[in-house]
Amino acid sequence: MSVNTYETMFLIDSNKYASDPEGTIGQVNKILERVGAETLAARPWLDGKLAYQIEGRRKGLHYLTYLKMEGQSLNELTRLCKLNEIILRHLTIKLDGALIEPMIAVASGEQATQSAPEEPKKESAPKTDTPKEEPVAE
Repeated sequence: MSVNTYETMFLIDSNKYASDPEGTIGQVNKILERVGAETLAARPWLDGKLAYQIEGRRKGLHYLTYLKMEGQSLNELTRLCKLNEIILRHLTIKLDGALIEPMIAVASGEQATQSAPEEPKKESAPKTDTPKEEPVAE
């Protein structure tokens, strides 16, 4: 089978992460190992209030991962995430080949090798002094 690169965002119970960050991330990593995924980069993304309650929780931690795995493993990943009480939700997308290196570099905190072209600076129009109207005496 073909191995693809994926971006997966896990929504994790922030209370459990706050009490045991290493154990919580360890559970996520065990799931990824079980489906045969190779983690390229991973980091906490955002911890905050959710737009609506999920399983009675109002706060969650978004944990971003970039990984390589076979496409057939996606169903098993979904199944294991649903069975895990720490993972509230997850979303996996397949990355386009051109985006892999820059996205992993950003997630790892490094500079991407390809930089976006700079936009030309726009010259501002010269300021003109407009005379203030003086009151006319009648």
